[in-house]
Amino acid sequence: MNIDLRSDTVTKPTKGMLQAIIKAPTGDDVYKEDPTVNQLERRFAEMFGMDTALFFPTGSMSNQTAIKLHTQPGDQLICDKWAHVYNYEAGGVAFNSGVTCNLIDGHRGMITASAIEKGISPISNYHTPNTTLVCLENTTNKGGGACYDFEEFKKVRTLCDSFGLGLHLDGARLMNALVAKNEDPNSYGKIFDTISVCLSKGLGTPLGTILLGSNELMARAIRVRKILGGAMRQVGFMAAAGLYALDHHFERLAEDHQKASEIAQTLQKLDYIKKVEPADTNIVIFNLIDEMSKDQFMKDMSENHIQISDMGQGKLRMVTHLDYTDEMHHIVLNVLKNYEY
Repeated sequence: MNIDLRSDTVTKPTKGMLQAIIKAPTGDDVYKEDPTVNQLERRFAEMFGMDTALFFPTGSMSNQTAIKLHTQPGDQLICDKWAHVYNYEAGGVAFNSGVTCNLIDGHRGMITASAIEKGISPISNYHTPNTTLVCLENTTNKGGGACYDFEEFKKVRTLCDSFGLGLHLDGARLMNALVAKNEDPNSYGKIFDTISVCLSKGLGTPLGTILLGSNELMARAIRVRKILGGAMRQVGFMAAAGLYALDHHFERLAEDHQKASEIAQTLQKLDYIKKVEPADTNIVIFNLIDEMSKDQFMKDMSENHIQISDMGQGKLRMVTHLDYTDEMHHIVLNVLKNYEY
């Protein structure tokens, strides 16, 4: 039995999801004639209380589109130093939008309004890039699935309004945050100008991300999506997977969170573990003690048919997900408890 805890992107469609895919009515989405895509977009727009939603093949393309909507070449966006848009999107902010990033040293991938304010370039100073956008991430990937306090979002919104800045949320794992903190998605629509929500992580679809925003912004987003190569045809098959996931995989995210918490609690008791980040959702990040070899540990886990991720800087990661069963969970906990170094 292979136990893959590298990411929640490794899941396969369930039988029910496959049936939904097969039976989906489709059309040409470039002409906006795919009924299943249109249904998914309407459902997300209603869910988040925003004007319009647009289906993208990937989260990176969705984020890159949002950045393009809010900026001009030579502008600057503000984000945490661990932000996905900076670390894991292949320099797209520079390549696609000609934008630089002002990186804030936050806490577990989260940044405060006061820290953001210090990073805003004064518009009167023509020597520095013009700050036009703030990008936040919830939950945070490199921050170990940490969730923002919603009150901080409100403070950031007020700040952005006072400086005329756009506010984008990279919500790759936003659905996890909604479940973990019992939040209303509609409240997010009142805070952010654009929101990206991934379907292929905790929700377990083969692909897909939704970008949400105002009618004005999203009228431009469909053109940017085309430029980036994201216009698709009978993509209703994948939109059907998203609709199925909303109905069947959303609330169950709490199960992933519970398993991640149990892994973290187990790691904290082991003498070969130096540090474990709080496991707020489905991500567990930990460090081994200095005298242990990270490469050897990962090799030993692999020999026990357990795959995990190396996040760099000594950090290792496990991510629980839809395909991580109770049986697998029992095996992982036993392997960790009985590991000899």
